[in-house]
Amino acid sequence: MYHDKLPFIAGVEGAGLVTEVGSNVSTVKVGDAVMYQTLGAYAEYVQVPVSAAIKIPELSKNALPVAVGGVSASICLEHLGEMKSNETVLVTAAAGGTGQFVVQLAKMAGNHVIGTTSSDEKVEALKTLGCDRVINYNKENVSDVLKKEYPSGVDIVFESIGGEMFRAAVENIAVHGRIIKIGFISRVLETKDKENAPKPAPLLSWEANEKILMKSASIRGFFMYHFEEHIREHTERLLKLINEGKLKPGVDPTEYKGFQSIPDAIDRMFARENVGKLVVELE
Repeated sequence: MYHDKLPFIAGVEGAGLVTEVGSNVSTVKVGDAVMYQTLGAYAEYVQVPVSAAIKIPELSKNALPVAVGGVSASICLEHLGEMKSNETVLVTAAAGGTGQFVVQLAKMAGNHVIGTTSSDEKVEALKTLGCDRVINYNKENVSDVLKKEYPSGVDIVFESIGGEMFRAAVENIAVHGRIIKIGFISRVLETKDKENAPKPAPLLSWEANEKILMKSASIRGFFMYHFEEHIREHTERLLKLINEGKLKPGVDPTEYKGFQSIPDAIDRMFARENVGKLVVELE
């Protein structure tokens, strides 16, 4: 998505200790723990613009999921979803690093939350986060469940899968509903596991257009760097909630250490086995 030429250094988020600062930098000093968003994060040393570095109390795995997943969830729900209370919120890939934040923030705001996921293990994990209804899409048809149990539709959809999941969102959106589109992992899975990947669906057929029109609903795309002015505010807000014990950071318990473990972590993610954010520690 970001590069079309090789070689390049992958990764967009990380945390570490400051080893050097520029002559005009006064907000951080050598030895400070910071989290950051910048391309090229899969490295032992990263040159980070001071505007992208946010100080954290200590170097901890618990801060890392906030950098992209937590901030994306928070900005999307506030600025795109215009989330209120007493609404019905559908979260696809709810057990992932971003989805877990969406579930918790929506519940904290007083909403009914539906989560979709791929295994019974993840179903139980989402229940512990307060998810009101969890749908294992390998056992239940998401659209059928929504039609039966939520005949009035869902007010907000946080959609990151695409394909049939996106179709289910459009078919079951409520009047004045908002579909927040943050990704399309099904497109990636199609190239890696054609047999088990979510099936593709037409982007916006005339039926989909009609559904959106007749419900006065909307589809709203999210790209983090169009909301840069809000990143620091939402980051600090989420870190405060985590430090107060009101928000779980959602780190997958599997340990990965060293550069050699990065491919294993990525494979686990594409196999949809992770529950929360996968973190690799570089020694």
